[in-house]
Amino acid sequence: MLEDSYRHKGLRKKLVEEIGSMGITDKKVLDAMNAVPRHYFLTSAFLEFAYNNKAFQIGEDQTISHPFTVAFMTSLLEIKKREKVLEIGTGSGYQGAVLSKLGAKVYSIERNKVLYSKTKKFLSIAGFQFNTFLGDGTLGLPQFAPFDKIIVTAGGPNIPQALMEQLAIGGLMVIP
Repeated sequence: MLEDSYRHKGLRKKLVEEIGSMGITDKKVLDAMNAVPRHYFLTSAFLEFAYNNKAFQIGEDQTISHPFTVAFMTSLLEIKKREKVLEIGTGSGYQGAVLSKLGAKVYSIERNKVLYSKTKKFLSIAGFQFNTFLGDGTLGLPQFAPFDKIIVTAGGPNIPQALMEQLAIGGLMVIP
């Protein structure tokens, strides 16, 4: 059973205040991050540290991003309710959960089968509802394009042409 105690909520609020003091001013993003229990997305080994502004291993040589990175990239997207957002790199599902809390219709793709299966099952149990797919993120999800926004949560040597083609006219992509 997933628990979100007063202690968790207090630690989350403190983290959100820290992120705000680091220059994130988008109140909607800060509110969404305050509403998503980050500790749900970590293994029990890291629960004590869930609200530190750090990245942590989530298995399969992948990490959950720094909360500041999630806030910064999400702020750059300027999400509006009901926008279609493609997320490349589902990972633990945390970024997608924040995007869905903002009212986005999220389509998320993960390349690692073990991580994808684990996260898809977890999201269902935790009550986070957004579309997840197993596949090569550099190819995007052309069957659901165009997307108003695209967020890539992993670095790469270049911007995949397929993603450019799936971005709506006037759309926005954030990629490290």
